[in-house]
This record gives sequence, structure tokens and C-alpha cells, in this order.
Amino acid sequence: MTDPEEIRISDADREAAAQRLHAALGEGRITLVELEERLGVVYAARTAGELRPPLADLPGASPVAAGPARPVGDGTPLSLRTGAGTLRRAGDWHVPAALRLTTGMGTIHLDLSEVRDLPQRIDVEIATGMGEIVIVLPAGGTADVNGVAGSWGEIRTKVPGTAGPGPHLTVHGKVGMGSLTVRGARTGWWKQMMG
Repeated sequence: MTDPEEIRISDADREAAAQRLHAALGEGRITLVELEERLGVVYAARTAGELRPPLADLPGASPVAAGPARPVGDGTPLSLRTGAGTLRRAGDWHVPAALRLTTGMGTIHLDLSEVRDLPQRIDVEIATGMGEIVIVLPAGGTADVNGVAGSWGEIRTKVPGTAGPGPHLTVHGKVGMGSLTVRGARTGWWKQMMG
């Protein structure tokens, strides 16, 4: 019989553990330095036993999700995360109807302006420590950011908040000491100057 501690974990298990750590930061239970250290352990974990130590001293933390992992494409969010680095997506890339974006001190920059098969409605869950998330929408894109909680961070939106004929984002989650920016694509000379 397989030892439960040796059972392989899924990306969903790692993501659940990371979300618990971000919540612990927001609750004042751990520091930003501890968050970064623990996230490193979480994202490197392969088994249930390796996933337990970074959560062991936190209340209500069950690191392993019940049931098998589901592949992206069946409603499971595409999880993109970075600790202190930069993650960029641009051009014509696959964007599912749900995204989960997590950054500690890094930057996540998602450009949706050239995606040809963009869902009409996209649910976006975010969690930042001191990091930055930038989402660029195509012309006519809208975003409701009312579900985002910010303590010391900054939430900026430069697109309408009410759904229109273009793609619409519903963004929720938490901005710690970082920032969230949702804007439209740059055009003409501005795009040439700023990229």
C-alpha cells in the first residue's frame, strides 16, 4: 500500500497551498520574506509529504486537494505564477475562460490584444505580494475589478467596467503591496514608442 505522504501532488494542490500562504500574508501570520521562502518549497514539492512543512504552522491549511487533478480545458483555471521574475504572454496564445495569476515580487504581463480566439467572458483570480500584474485588452475590452481587495497596493483600470460587446474580464482576489493594471492595447506611434 502506498504511503499517503509519497502520493504525487498536482498543480492544483500546489496552487491551493500557494493561495493559503498568500492569505496568511494578508492575515499577518507570515512576513513577505517567509512567503517567498515557503512559496519556493511549495512550487518545488512533488509529494504530499513535501507540501506539508510550509503550511504546518498555519491554521486550517489542508495542502492536498481532494480528487485527481484536472487538465486545463475543462473549466480549471490556467495558473500562471512567478516568485521574483517576469512572466510575459503576448501574440496569439491560448487563453481559457479562467485564469489564476500569482506573483510574490515579480511581474506578470498578459497581452490579450492579439489573441484570435478570445473567450467572451474571462474569470481572473489574482494574488500579489509586492508584485505587479498587467493585463492588456483588445479594443472594446472591458473589466470589472470591484472584486479585488487591496491593502497597500494599487488597482488601476483604464477600460470600462461594464460588459460590452467585446471580451469582458471579471477580476477578483487580493493585491497586497503590489499593483494591478488593466488597460487597452496601445496603437499607432504610442505602440512604436512604448512597445
